[in-house]
Amino acid sequence: MLDEVNAQCPVARALETLGDRWALMIMRDAFDGLRRFSEFQKNLGLAKNILASRLKLLVESGLLQLQPASDGSAYKEYVLTDKGRSVFPVVVGLRQWGERFLFETGETRSALLDSTSGKPVETLQVVAPDGRILGPEDCQRRLIKHA
Repeated sequence: MLDEVNAQCPVARALETLGDRWALMIMRDAFDGLRRFSEFQKNLGLAKNILASRLKLLVESGLLQLQPASDGSAYKEYVLTDKGRSVFPVVVGLRQWGERFLFETGETRSALLDSTSGKPVETLQVVAPDGRILGPEDCQRRLIKHA
């Protein structure tokens, strides 16, 4: 539960849903096309009870939805919603930060490539309406009413 000050902060609210390592790893795997509980469990090596609780949170938060399996089997699949797909830049930003600062030269890592060109995805940047690249010193935080 957020206190009054943090309740006004979009970062704090986002972390209530996505601030858990496993929630972000599940979202990463969903972006990679995984849909079934068993696929997430196998790929993440996560205990079933923890995976079930994180998937439940992501469904309750509207990032994933449960639907009948696409192959007609009795299984259910976790499918990204539009709200869930909008988390993609967050995951890409974390990935790019990790690539830049958390790997030593010569270490093996996964890479995110454009499916059409096969080239690495461009680094995300915060851009002003006029096209300028912004840093923290170029921005300010203010309270506004949500429209």
